[in-house]
Amino acid sequence: MYDWPFRLSAAEAASPPAPPHPQRGFLVVIDGSEECEAAVRFAALRAARTKGLVTLLSVSSVPDFHHWMFVGSLMKEEQRLQAEERLSHFSALVEALSGQKPEIVIRDGDPQEELLRLLDQDRRLSVLVLAASGGPDGPGPLISAMTGKHAGHLRLPVTIVPGTLTPDQLDALT
Repeated sequence: MYDWPFRLSAAEAASPPAPPHPQRGFLVVIDGSEECEAAVRFAALRAARTKGLVTLLSVSSVPDFHHWMFVGSLMKEEQRLQAEERLSHFSALVEALSGQKPEIVIRDGDPQEELLRLLDQDRRLSVLVLAASGGPDGPGPLISAMTGKHAGHLRLPVTIVPGTLTPDQLDALT
């Protein structure tokens, strides 16, 4: 217990120090948007400054083509290759900025559902970093969902980075 003004009791003073905090995990959803790079840069710089780790999530969502399975297979393969190219690019950026390779997660399905599933499964993640579009259509579907209908169910904070920020502005913020 504490004595006023904030002195430790003899028992607390003799106890060993608490273990160090686990590394902060920054999750960034990688999609084809222009603003995605702002989220990756922000997460990588924050990870570097807090000795954290970055996880990059890419979700491919291709509608099922029951009648034309070959077309559906080709579309899935094309999306997978595009996702791998984006992940390779952003992985190199994270490593250059934070000094650590990011963890990469690739999933198929609905982006919102897969994001929520990953957040439930991986307790190492402590911050979700999303970039907002500067366009007239709003911030984007993931931000709308995570700050709207799913906001009350999230177990971690969401950092929304304006996608219009320059690298210099992001460097100054972090």
